[in-house]
Amino acid sequence: MQISAAGEIQKHRFYPSVMFSHARLTYTQVADMLADPQGENAKTYAAVLPHIKDLYNLFQTLLQAREKRGAIDFETVETQMIFNPQGKIEKIIPVVRNDAHKLIEECMLAANVCAAAFLKDHQHSVLYRVHEGPTPEKLEAVREFFKEFGLQLGGGDDPQAGDYSKLLKQIKGRPDAGLLQTVMLRSLRQAVYSPENAGHFGLGYEAYAHFTSPIRRYPDLLVHRAIKAVLDGKQYKPQLKWVELGVHCSMTERRADDATRDVEAWLKCFYMRDHLGSEFAGTISSVTGFGLFVALDDLYVEGLVHVSELGADYYHFDAAKHQMLGERTGKRYRLGDRVKVKVVRVDMESTKIDFSLIGEKGEKSDEPALNVGAWGDTPPKKSKKPSSAKSGKKHG
Repeated sequence: MQISAAGEIQKHRFYPSVMFSHARLTYTQVADMLADPQGENAKTYAAVLPHIKDLYNLFQTLLQAREKRGAIDFETVETQMIFNPQGKIEKIIPVVRNDAHKLIEECMLAANVCAAAFLKDHQHSVLYRVHEGPTPEKLEAVREFFKEFGLQLGGGDDPQAGDYSKLLKQIKGRPDAGLLQTVMLRSLRQAVYSPENAGHFGLGYEAYAHFTSPIRRYPDLLVHRAIKAVLDGKQYKPQLKWVELGVHCSMTERRADDATRDVEAWLKCFYMRDHLGSEFAGTISSVTGFGLFVALDDLYVEGLVHVSELGADYYHFDAAKHQMLGERTGKRYRLGDRVKVKVVRVDMESTKIDFSLIGEKGEKSDEPALNVGAWGDTPPKKSKKPSSAKSGKKHG
């Protein structure tokens, strides 16, 4: 790639090659070399340090181009499980992304853009990584939500990534920034693989394809095959139609993500069995018609506070405002609210964790709550049957 001082890719070239590695470096080592050019890692890899510095300068330039392009940069937390010698989870910690991670990410983005541009220029079919903007319905909902906070998402009927980025900058540092960012993120559509190039909304690219991981991601391998075919003056024709491949690869991606979440959920349940009865502070991470999901501080574990645990009131679920509102008391539970909970149940079979809310005095009401929003305007009649002592379930 030939990249200008403004971070614009001016030329690129693809050709068959063999890569020769001059050093095997970890992200931690590179981050340390950049932070401390006189340190031990820098001395050990002195031969490649000048190149790393050049690459870091390029990274800074690409970052500026990214900001100018208006790419959305949501702040999310990924976690890592630390196991003890017995195979049990010792702790769950956040994964910290340093400048070395970000440097590689920018290089991969640039490579993916070149791959998409190359195949588009040669009019060769391929699977693009497509991310479209919000639907009109979701756009209206997110704008109505932000009105309550005196904020506005620009761009009219056709907002761009830059409009989202501008709003993200406005809310940065606010105590409710996590809530607002989550609502913005949920207003966007899921990225998919498709032969129809509709651009990548989030990254602000007109054409984008996955190219950098052909040994672990099938769409990348298809892109490599297509590029090789163009270089040989041929057309790559897979066994399935490109549209069918896009649907299939999008499905398998979601399936793999679901499998990952299922495994993590089971491991977290296994971990939380040792914390039954413990109390934690957390944040409401999702609001549904049947209750509140709460993410615990520091543990990065999520569980459900069922609507029946919210106290003696009828609760209306408002999907647009991401909240539960008590009809009699006016008590409101909203996405992003801080709460204190107690771990009351861990079900390994269904991989679910149940919490109960703890009030200011460390106690919760024994009277059941009813979610009116789930049944309509009229709450159901109470059952004449007594509550089951074994199950502990409350009728209503």
